[in-house]
Amino acid sequence: MSFFVISTERLTLREMNKSDVGHLLNIFSDPEAMKYYPSTKDEKQTMDWIDWTLANYNQYGVGLWIVEDKMTGAFLGQCGIVPQEIDGKIEMEIGYLFVRSVWGNGYATEAALACKNYGFEQMKLNKIISLPDVNNLPSIKVAERIGMSIEKTIEKWGKEVHVYFASL
Repeated sequence: MSFFVISTERLTLREMNKSDVGHLLNIFSDPEAMKYYPSTKDEKQTMDWIDWTLANYNQYGVGLWIVEDKMTGAFLGQCGIVPQEIDGKIEMEIGYLFVRSVWGNGYATEAALACKNYGFEQMKLNKIISLPDVNNLPSIKVAERIGMSIEKTIEKWGKEVHVYFASL
């Protein structure tokens, strides 16, 4: 059973569940979609990802959510709020990853903006971050489109990432 979390003009964001493994594999098995991740993922690694997400729901009340087309119910990707350790402190990050066939339609921006609003309005956060790879121009543009500003560049996951942030 998945719970609906956020609705936008075109999108529904709902909790992830184990039956989403096939949908997520559409992204995780695509080398181009996973270009800024350490590698693609197989089915077991995808199940581990889902388990990590479910643990975040239990511990933090948030995590990555499944993004679906509001009209058709089609799987588009994932977007949500996840805890990340930055300089020894847990920060809440807006993360997003979409099926390559739907890139360029503004879904990541629409979903990320909805997550930002959710973080500030529902979770009462004072600050939200995003951690795009320094070379991931599309993800950087999403962060900027939703009103985030670059704070610094750090090394995380064995690479350089920008720390974008928005605050109240």
